[in-house]
Amino acid sequence: MALTPGTAAQHNLSLAEVKAVELQLDDVMEVMDTILLKAKMQETERQFEEQPTLLNKVRLGIIYHEAALNLSFLSRTAYKGYAKRSFEILSDVFDAPSTTKAIMPFVASYRASALSLVGAETKKLGLVGDSFRLLNDAVEKYAHVSYLPEFLRGSVSENLPWFFFSKRHYAKRDFESIISKYESNSAYANKKIMSFTYWAWSNQHQSKKYRKQALAYLDAAIALDPAYKAGRQRAEQLKAKLTK
Repeated sequence: MALTPGTAAQHNLSLAEVKAVELQLDDVMEVMDTILLKAKMQETERQFEEQPTLLNKVRLGIIYHEAALNLSFLSRTAYKGYAKRSFEILSDVFDAPSTTKAIMPFVASYRASALSLVGAETKKLGLVGDSFRLLNDAVEKYAHVSYLPEFLRGSVSENLPWFFFSKRHYAKRDFESIISKYESNSAYANKKIMSFTYWAWSNQHQSKKYRKQALAYLDAAIALDPAYKAGRQRAEQLKAKLTK
């Protein structure tokens, strides 16, 4: 698995450019409903077969990441290998000279996260360390115009086992950073992501010292997700726990 830097560099990317790409990828990102995810994966595979464009290839890499993340617990065999497929697809795009700069925040971030899933599936813990090097690079290059590098680094970090304690601090740092950017400019992240982010921050700050802020953020997570498609269910559960 090559970890060499991609040839498509970051050059004065604007938030507007990245948001335009995000609109074309959003339906395959953070798909937690397993029934919807299976249907979306079939649809995305069909789209790529019919039109093997750069965009459709990235969509395929992302939906395979979501399958590895959210379907693997249903079967140890049926969804085995999707993390590796995601990493390989996104690596092809990452290294291609023709890859557009505006799609790179998504490619770099999901590629790095997919590698962490490969490490978890194969129990090759060295790959988790490699994934953080890729995530750190993505954060450095793209966090000013995209929530995704910090969101995925924080998500990977919060799910690490205890012996990765040196990397678990990213969860608190990254979600707080996203909140800060969002509160300065609400265009920075969408409601779905912020619902997850407010819940994640609160989950990392359950002590009495942070109780007031955590409850406020949980209320925000709930309000941003009226249809229960993001962080609302988890936020309600955590709120009930904190207000016992």
